[in-house]
Amino acid sequence: MTDQYAVRVRGLRKRYRDETAVDGLDLDVADGEIVALLGPNGAGKTTTVEILEGHRDRDAGEVSVLGTDPRRAPLRWRRSIGIVPQSARDLSELTVAESLRHFARYYPEARDPDEVIGLVGLTGKAGALVRTLSGGQRRRLDVGLGVVGRPRLLFLDEPTTGFDPEVRRAFWALIRALTTGDGTTVVFTTHYLDEAEALADRVAVIVSGRIVAEGDPATLGGRATAEATVSWRDGTALRSRRTGDPASVVAELTARYGGPVPGLTVTRPSLEDVYLTLIEDGTR
Repeated sequence: MTDQYAVRVRGLRKRYRDETAVDGLDLDVADGEIVALLGPNGAGKTTTVEILEGHRDRDAGEVSVLGTDPRRAPLRWRRSIGIVPQSARDLSELTVAESLRHFARYYPEARDPDEVIGLVGLTGKAGALVRTLSGGQRRRLDVGLGVVGRPRLLFLDEPTTGFDPEVRRAFWALIRALTTGDGTTVVFTTHYLDEAEALADRVAVIVSGRIVAEGDPATLGGRATAEATVSWRDGTALRSRRTGDPASVVAELTARYGGPVPGLTVTRPSLEDVYLTLIEDGTR
């Protein structure tokens, strides 16, 4: 368990009565990295994150988070962790500013709450009661509460569920700003593949409590080298050919047509295509 890793996990296991939630999972997260955990409901993502946060005990395995075993972590370790859970904290009768000032008192080197309010885009809502916020605004506050203590490691569990597309993209920009500015390490779970592709340096696909594939979004599951589909229009007919060497097919078609090929497209499997295949294979 070396210092270059914010998270190192080996052989993690967790059972709930007769159900295995995490089944021998291994995971490394480097300092400053953004890692997305993908998988279907019940795959073990949230249980894994809760164990890393120190909120749930494990049955077996080695876990090091910022160089410490979470189940024996001291208070100073907890001050280095930021958490944005799926369910919001009950702060309905406080204002946005009061909520952030309250939580800032727990940390010796907290951010200025007013700075955090601006960072998460809630300047105009500083005096508003939390219960009056929209879903997207409330999620921004959750992020503010997660980062007010200047965490070295930030956990986000389904952070943009229920967001509209515009708010989701604003949230992505916020996370990028936090990681770029402070070098914060981020581990997040999501069901949105475009979110993983937009934010993550690396993704890990979890099925039945195990990681079945991991890598950067562009190459996950052999995506970058998978067969491509070359499609073109031949008169009124749409034709296509699957090939491992699309450049040769395009050159052949260009020579055949003596110039630009009508309706030419070259596509490789999307992240969704690869993900669904991994889920199906992992389930079997």
